[in-house]
Amino acid sequence: MPRRFADKTILITGGSRGQGAAEARLFAQAGARVVVADVLESEGAALAQSIRSAGGKAEYRRLDVASEQDWGDVVAFAKHAFGSLHVLVNNAGVSLRGVDLAGTTRADWDRVLAVNLTGPFLGIRAAAPLIRDSGGGAIVNIGSTAGINGHFAAAYSASKWGLRGLTKAAAMEYAPWKIRVNAVHPSIVPTPMVAGAEKFVEAMEHVTALERSASLDDVAHAVMFLASEEAGYLTGIDLPVDGGFTELGVYRQVWRRATGKA
Repeated sequence: MPRRFADKTILITGGSRGQGAAEARLFAQAGARVVVADVLESEGAALAQSIRSAGGKAEYRRLDVASEQDWGDVVAFAKHAFGSLHVLVNNAGVSLRGVDLAGTTRADWDRVLAVNLTGPFLGIRAAAPLIRDSGGGAIVNIGSTAGINGHFAAAYSASKWGLRGLTKAAAMEYAPWKIRVNAVHPSIVPTPMVAGAEKFVEAMEHVTALERSASLDDVAHAVMFLASEEAGYLTGIDLPVDGGFTELGVYRQVWRRATGKA
């Protein structure tokens, strides 16, 4: 892989496993210095070690994204360990499945928004000054098609719609600092977040034009693109990585039924 992120420092939240781990590995293979930030300490430390064993540069740091203190500590760690920060990937997230709006407790609501929306807010606020001082760079927020289409999980959907607004506000405010802010919106990705939801995954794949879930690398490559100089004139955008679900899903089913191919 071309080392297009050589001498760049990347901070990835929720980086210990799943989507975040795939991003960490790809960025490291492209020459980046990676800070794996997560509450999953043993998995995060093991991932950082495996990246180093493969010849890459990575360090693990514990981060609860809802903690202002943790954010201050992890940004200070990036500066101490690598001297800079160029890219922040707000990947950490939680879901709340199988609960309707009326059954959603205040505690559940607060937890989902704390991780999925307040966490990126705190992260952008903490990381942006160091990214500026490092010469500029990019912030990539990991949203969801639940923040683009109507969705049945109230807390999760609200958090991802809110993340879109945060992305656009930050893109405007931090452009003078040479920081681009964009969002990637996956649909179905095989991560622990959808474990045990086989019927939901099957239904989503049925209405997706490409008729499959996204791979971890499908999403990671999109994140890398938005973080790279190749995307240097893109900011404030929502990029669905969804196999055509958002733009084509409904009318694809209309077409299939109308032509007898459903």
